[in-house]
Amino acid sequence: MSTKASISSGPKFHLYYQELLSDQPKSVFLELNDPQEFRVEREAFRGKSRDVLVVEIPSEDMDKISIDWIKKRKLQGAVGGN
Repeated sequence: MSTKASISSGPKFHLYYQELLSDQPKSVFLELNDPQEFRVEREAFRGKSRDVLVVEIPSEDMDKISIDWIKKRKLQGAVGGN
């Protein structure tokens, strides 16, 4: 069983991880509500293809997501903070 554990959220986004009873989270998920622009592209290179997701995120939302992520991961020292 799992539940969403919120890291950062706002009216148009939610950054979270799946909280499992027995495991440490290994991935995070970012939900974006009504993005201004998004597209999925398939790129081919040397006979291999890959899918690419491009989403427009307002700067203010990205700032909040980034700061909350840095705090969650205790990375303040890595970016010059305390």
